Amino acid sequence: MLELKLQKRYPGFALEVSLALPEGETAALLGPSGSGKSTLLKLIAGLLPPDGGWVRLGGMDLTPLPPERRGVGFVFQDYALFPHLTVWDNVAFGLVEARWPREALRARVEELLERTGLQAHAHKKPQALSGGEQQRVALARALAPRPRLLLLDEPLGALDLRLKEELLFFLRRLLKEERTTALVVTHDQEEAFLLAQRVVVMREGKVVQTGRPEAVWTRPKDAWVARFLGHKNLLSPEESARLGLPQRAHLLLPGALDLGTGEEGVVEERLFFGARVGLWLSWRGVRLYWEGAEPGLEEGDRVGVRLDPALAIPID
Repeated sequence: MLELKLQKRYPGFALEVSLALPEGETAALLGPSGSGKSTLLKLIAGLLPPDGGWVRLGGMDLTPLPPERRGVGFVFQDYALFPHLTVWDNVAFGLVEARWPREALRARVEELLERTGLQAHAHKKPQALSGGEQQRVALARALAPRPRLLLLDEPLGALDLRLKEELLFFLRRLLKEERTTALVVTHDQEEAFLLAQRVVVMREGKVVQTGRPEAVWTRPKDAWVARFLGHKNLLSPEESARLGLPQRAHLLLPGALDLGTGEEGVVEERLFFGARVGLWLSWRGVRLYWEGAEPGLEEGDRVGVRLDPALAIPID
């Protein structure tokens, strides 16, 4: 179990976080820029001193230990590779520092180079690699000493969309294979949901919701969390009443609106995403969003709309 209770204060900002996360899982710290995610990682790693609190891993108090004795691996957003070392030597660095026996060191480095597809680049310097290849080197280096905890700060943030999608699934598979407890910082909810078994939503230095991705998505704690996660159909009490729901705030989950039957609405805006289409509709005087496979509708078209009240969730 990773347990922590940490405080850190700066002018105009205070971080106060308490967490307990199971070992062997990947958890995602999800929140907007400035919410304290990266600061929390640095406190856990010992790269920043806390103003109060503690960090425990498997019952062991890490708080008084320097970073190199915490058994924590760290992957920085800019990778922080050693430019004067080859890929092989970058991956081996932590093992050399830990004085691994030569044969065990060689076997571990070769294993990780193979699993990350870097064998052909073993003797290259980092500057000769693409961004995706550098990210794989950083991951291999962090995992090499078999850390009890792996911290990743926006590991996919500097990559283009195609490469990001490719490496997202690579990272997901690698973390599962290594069975290392991992804490990943991201501001991208899709990235968090795909990578993690647990999501920790942060706002202004505080944890506002923790849970399994499915639970956080379908039961956001409040309207702020719902908006941050990308939900679009947030209804005021007055709008809820117009749609035949109890007069209180509601969230319409995806699938709550069905097109083709029911009372007519008007398509106000059509958004084409390639594999899917988004429609902003006016229905009963309320602006609503629908998304799905191409429905063959254009702006100004009229279409029947039906609401499934079972997918209307009361929200604070």
